[in-house]
Amino acid sequence: MRRSADIDALQHVLSAALGSPDPVCSLRRLDRGTGAFVALDAAVVERPTLVGGGSPYHPSSPAPSRHALDELVRRAETLGVPQILVPNVRRSDDTSALRAAGLVPVAAQSECVVRLTGEVDEILRTRIGAERLDGLRRRDREVSLGVTWERIRLSELDGSPWARDAFVTLHRRQAERHDGHANLYNADALDVLAHGPLADRTELLVRRQQDAVVQAGLITTSHNGRGIYSLTQAIDHDDPAARDGLFAASVYRLYLHARRSGLEWVHLGRGDVPRMRRLGADLFVPLDHWLRAPGLASPEEAGAEHPLSEYAAPPVTGVPVPGPARFRQVPRFDTIDLSSNTNPFLGASGEYPHLDTTELAGTYLATIATLPGHEGVDALSADHLLFSSGSVDGVMLLLAALASPGERVCVTPPTFPLYGHFAHLLRLPVVEVPLHGDDLSQLDTDRILAADPRVTILCDPNNPAGTRLDPEQVHDLVVHGRGLVVIDEAYVEFSEKPSYARLIAQHDNLIVLRTLSKAWGLAGARCGIALAQPGIIDALRRVQVPFGFTNASQHAVRDRLTDVRRVLAGIRRIRAERDRMASALTEHPAVARVFPSETNFLFVRLHKHERVMDQLRGAGIVVADTGRVIPDTCRITIGDRRANTALLEALSSAL
Repeated sequence: MRRSADIDALQHVLSAALGSPDPVCSLRRLDRGTGAFVALDAAVVERPTLVGGGSPYHPSSPAPSRHALDELVRRAETLGVPQILVPNVRRSDDTSALRAAGLVPVAAQSECVVRLTGEVDEILRTRIGAERLDGLRRRDREVSLGVTWERIRLSELDGSPWARDAFVTLHRRQAERHDGHANLYNADALDVLAHGPLADRTELLVRRQQDAVVQAGLITTSHNGRGIYSLTQAIDHDDPAARDGLFAASVYRLYLHARRSGLEWVHLGRGDVPRMRRLGADLFVPLDHWLRAPGLASPEEAGAEHPLSEYAAPPVTGVPVPGPARFRQVPRFDTIDLSSNTNPFLGASGEYPHLDTTELAGTYLATIATLPGHEGVDALSADHLLFSSGSVDGVMLLLAALASPGERVCVTPPTFPLYGHFAHLLRLPVVEVPLHGDDLSQLDTDRILAADPRVTILCDPNNPAGTRLDPEQVHDLVVHGRGLVVIDEAYVEFSEKPSYARLIAQHDNLIVLRTLSKAWGLAGARCGIALAQPGIIDALRRVQVPFGFTNASQHAVRDRLTDVRRVLAGIRRIRAERDRMASALTEHPAVARVFPSETNFLFVRLHKHERVMDQLRGAGIVVADTGRVIPDTCRITIGDRRANTALLEALSSAL
């Protein structure tokens, strides 16, 4: 909960649960089975602690102000309590006041959020897969046959004493199952909540099997009216598998309820990230408990800004990251945003895109780390990644951020023409050092190094040749060059050779560009990715226009990244069809040569080039005519079998 008044209300609930006018207890009583304090000294865990500035209940708390912390310290001194705990603060908040007051972060579980961007079943199908969705729906149907679903507004709880008693009983049993940790939802706590300021926004969820209550929980609507916090759930069953099944079914039912009510998200509370991801959660916000205790030393400050790269162009060094992009790591799903001057009356498209892409960056890195040829990518973090509006946008950003007018840019034709195009627009002299070798896979490293370019841009796998560059030559450029080496890996997923992304953490002059337009099938989402050392990424952010990565694109990317099996299956199909087409074209009398390909296209040298191109155009087939770059050639994208067969037939007609 991001409103101080709501946190204050939950503080009163905690005091009632503890049977004390002030929220004072040991950390052990608050742990509730999460093990957050298990690494602390036993004396610290058992010592009386004043809980303030936040709530140990599920919603996270805004970092308290310096004034609020001063009040908290004075209160602890008055009570004679030696320790202070501020629980569940988002790591992305400004925590400087907490550090200044002598509090130390203790890592807690992340809070887990499900964002409802469309119909529930469609969202879950893309996030967790059809098989798991079918299992979730089946479990919901099975549960619903014998178990009711009831919602009781907490302000009206006095009229349902049976629900109150069942809630209290189930939560007492749950606390007993968790090794006797404190029951933070006993009768006194529930009564204070039911008669407090949150009562009108909070409902008690009850599931009954005949006359017996088997599940009871609390949900509350956020103060911005756009989502639901799940405060607690207790299930009356000794079998953990049965409890998990009923919990999952109820979460699914909660999604449906939220969507029907026009809400945009469901906050599931803190929890195990893999488990919550399997339930459809797509936003995970890291939390810390902040503790002040005698003798507790503060660790090295985490999350500090990385120093700007020495490769940043002089104008970039003197400017900050622009405007709201400075707060890109701050999730704002549960705040009221009155800062953006947008129209609130025309739906969600009237809002600016989310800037909190840290979780999405982590998901991308974790996903590609499982792919062949990507060993070592798990050493990268979200600080090593920038999302752009397609990888072409990434080229423009890096040239603007890392090169000054007059500094040379080296390209290696045949290559993607927009590298040189953008360099010319930015008044950067372009040095062309052509590829050589039968397969156009050899670099003239001596000429490139002699040119001493500020930036060398390599396309690997190459477009339009389709071949991979010699890795030893690429390595020589990275190690021996004084400038930056940029490797555009738009087609790397189709290759059986490794990605250079694994080397990012080892070289401060290496940038790898990726895209989701090719193998991932998201050309319309316009998602490019730059991987580099954090100091370079910071320089790119200072040039990038905020809000270029739209919400629709973010949703599409997030869903596709959770459907890797489908992507890999598509890559296998393209490779198989590529091999079939390469074989057929090699034997075709209209074709002089088919270059080896590690992409989703074939580079072909033709007999009677102009005649063949005219015939293809007449057949309604468009291929890339590369004859001006390499005489008598074209580049043929691998389509589906029908399209590829049509191309072969059209080629035969050209003879």
